[in-house]
Amino acid sequence: MSGSVFLNAMGVVCALGMDQAAVRRSLFAEACGGVVETDRYTPGRPLHLGLLPADVMLPVNAPPHQRSRNNAVLAAALAEPRAAIDAAIARFGPGRVAVILGVSTSGVEEGERASRLWQAEGRWPDGFSYALQEMGNAAQWLAGELGTRGPAHVISTACSSGAKALASGARLLRAGLVDAVVAGGVDALCEFTIAGFSALESVSAARCNPMSVNRNGINIGEGAALFLMTREPGPLRLAGWGEGSDAHHMSAPDPTGRGAEEVIRQSLARAGLAAAAIDYVNLHGTATPLNDAMESAAVAQVLGRDVPVSSTKPLTGHALAAAGAIEAAIAWLTLVDNPQGRLPPHWWDGARDPQLPALHLVAPGQRLGRSPRHVLSQSFAFGGSNAALLFGAA
Repeated sequence: MSGSVFLNAMGVVCALGMDQAAVRRSLFAEACGGVVETDRYTPGRPLHLGLLPADVMLPVNAPPHQRSRNNAVLAAALAEPRAAIDAAIARFGPGRVAVILGVSTSGVEEGERASRLWQAEGRWPDGFSYALQEMGNAAQWLAGELGTRGPAHVISTACSSGAKALASGARLLRAGLVDAVVAGGVDALCEFTIAGFSALESVSAARCNPMSVNRNGINIGEGAALFLMTREPGPLRLAGWGEGSDAHHMSAPDPTGRGAEEVIRQSLARAGLAAAAIDYVNLHGTATPLNDAMESAAVAQVLGRDVPVSSTKPLTGHALAAAGAIEAAIAWLTLVDNPQGRLPPHWWDGARDPQLPALHLVAPGQRLGRSPRHVLSQSFAFGGSNAALLFGAA
């Protein structure tokens, strides 16, 4: 079965806010917000992190082996689209609705606390279950909470996970295997993640500075975004997508950008669009030296240097497996109810790197002067796992 795939409802929580309206206000604000300086996870070593601006909690009926903060973040993103999702389950039946999530941290924070207790007292916390840290835990909780009986699984390909979850959902719908998909991504901050990226010397203590000659690493963030995807018309169309794996290096991208170019071309071809049709590109834009060099070269090669582009990671932080889903939510906010075509700004120090192509970086307050039609969102991960999502206004 072929046909168009639509996004019918959306929920998002990230450093910019705890619902669509708050994220929209902060995204298009004239001041750079979101990411904050804190030593919550690194005592004595303040870092800029994309923390959620409010506490989260799970529904009281969540079983003990699913009571993780990661699932609580997911529950917060579920609140806004819940009614539309419940209606789709009632309409299609629980067995015809899938759950697909991008995840990388699962219940690692709870595992950290349990490990500290073991080291201090030689015992595990009462009721602690290793299942909290199982990668599929989030999909299991969400399917149970919603009462779905269709496919339910996670994708864990690091920073491309959330984007690949939407592409996977689109394939299920086009194959006719399900009638609706709840797709997205979630990751919660924890010490383990920050320590791991610090060991790679990839973390910036200051707000990240994508595309600058002074860039020196990422700000790690957290959050979640969920979408109801169906073949029924909705506010947004997933017009095209591209996926690939160039397997250049375990943690560094292929400097030629060939893998990134390929997934961008795939998304255009699947959508039946020329490069000139793209109104805005949300860059992966991590502010690491190698990613920004590779990505800017790929964009310049395939889309040219005039298309407006920005990285929103100085606002949200890099939410890892959730990043592609959160940035899909940013594409939604750019395409839906935006008659003046406000574009997500590129916050940086303005110091261009002469070694990079001079892309058209969106200035604060920049507008198209019309409703945008097509937005491209790019995600590039460890191991050369690349993904691009091309969204169209319905």
